[in-house]
Amino acid sequence: MARPEVLDRVKEAEREADEIVAEAEAEREQRIAEARKEAERILEEARDAAESYKQERLSEAREEIEAEREEILAEGEATREALESQAEAKREEAVEHVVDLFTEAVNAQT
Repeated sequence: MARPEVLDRVKEAEREADEIVAEAEAEREQRIAEARKEAERILEEARDAAESYKQERLSEAREEIEAEREEILAEGEATREALESQAEAKREEAVEHVVDLFTEAVNAQT
């Protein structure tokens, strides 16, 4: 093979190698871009799932708090009613006691 032919074949091989390298770099960039898109999609799904979980737990917590609030209010109402009953039962006693004290005070002055 003559020198010019060898030189042409070397140049052709270098050109083909450059093309292969350029194609590989382009493919690498494309794969990186696709991987970034996939990572962003996965991240967005994770964010959505976390937000859904947060909202669900928040709703459950609100329901629990409301149930506890209702229970506390019911207990408070029952206690109030019991105290009113006790006060009403002792009312006559208290009135009689005050009348007795008043009578004693009046009698003591005479």
